[in-house]
Amino acid sequence: MRVGTVREIKTHEYRVGLTPESVRELSAHGHEVWVESGAGSGIGASDSEYEAAGATIRPNAADVLGECELIVKVKEPQASERALLHEGQVLFTYLHLAPDPEQTADLVRSGVTAIAYETVTGADRSLSLLKPMSQVAGRMAVQAGASALEKGHGGRGILLGGVPGVMPGKVAVIGGGVVGFNAAQVAVGMGADVTVLDRNPEVLERLGIHFESRAKTRFSSQANLADSVAQADLVIGAVLVPGAAAPKLVTRDMLATMKSGSVLVDVAIDQGGCFETSHPTTHAEPTFLVDGIVHYCVANMPGAVSRTSTYALNNVTLPHALNIADMGWQAALRADPHLAEGLNVHAGQVTYEAVASELGYAYVPVSEALN
Repeated sequence: MRVGTVREIKTHEYRVGLTPESVRELSAHGHEVWVESGAGSGIGASDSEYEAAGATIRPNAADVLGECELIVKVKEPQASERALLHEGQVLFTYLHLAPDPEQTADLVRSGVTAIAYETVTGADRSLSLLKPMSQVAGRMAVQAGASALEKGHGGRGILLGGVPGVMPGKVAVIGGGVVGFNAAQVAVGMGADVTVLDRNPEVLERLGIHFESRAKTRFSSQANLADSVAQADLVIGAVLVPGAAAPKLVTRDMLATMKSGSVLVDVAIDQGGCFETSHPTTHAEPTFLVDGIVHYCVANMPGAVSRTSTYALNNVTLPHALNIADMGWQAALRADPHLAEGLNVHAGQVTYEAVASELGYAYVPVSEALN
């Protein structure tokens, strides 16, 4: 199969779908791999490294997107990229379709088969291809929040860890999943006063056992959530409904209860955000103010640590890419029901129920698409 990857064009996105090591694996399986010139520059991988691994370097994205059977990316295809996709191709990347009707409509029109990293599951029902980026984003969320709390960046002038004789900053983490757990780990390590909120008693128990007295847990009722947000210097939104738009848990009215210069970091922004006042930002201009509260809503946080993120992502995506290339997408999905969970769009049909429900499409089960 001809497999391709391109240079990511989303603002300040430096990751790449395939590393030279992944190209070598695909080539060893007998596949032809096309790489757009400069695709790996954001992780320090040169065209010559890709060529040494067996890739054919193509001068532009149009060649790769127009002629490859399997496209492996990182971020959702932008409008100019979507215009080049066509029926018979397989697109394997993060999509986050529920809050993005324009992308969904373009993919439906193109006839492409689109498999979304974020809805592929693991044997334990975890989101196995989302997990490494969630780990990165959770850890980065605290770094970003700590920076935004500095007075020069619009914050309250709070040092999260405090110093002897001065209380540490208060961090509220909404959601105790992979993002929330990693955010809490970093915040606790910095010496902050950390509270993690979740509605799942098993998650709260697991967090309580892990952190012991180093972090507090709280059931995420409306009253407890409102109280925790009002007390916090830094609120990290780490909620996820797989494939669907994130619920708006922090309302604009709640901002009035917060201290001026407090910070909201919305890690759920890829799925529409979990704060009512959120809108996507970029690494170039990561923050904005609403009612005196600093919002950090960068939609591709892991892109800032592109080398770490790319290698972590390739570790989990490469086995699936190999199976798709070796077996063909239909056989690969039939053989692996967890990979089949990733099918979001096929031949003009929406095959992921949460996306269809959110955007008003008829839902076609994956089993029907495979037949």
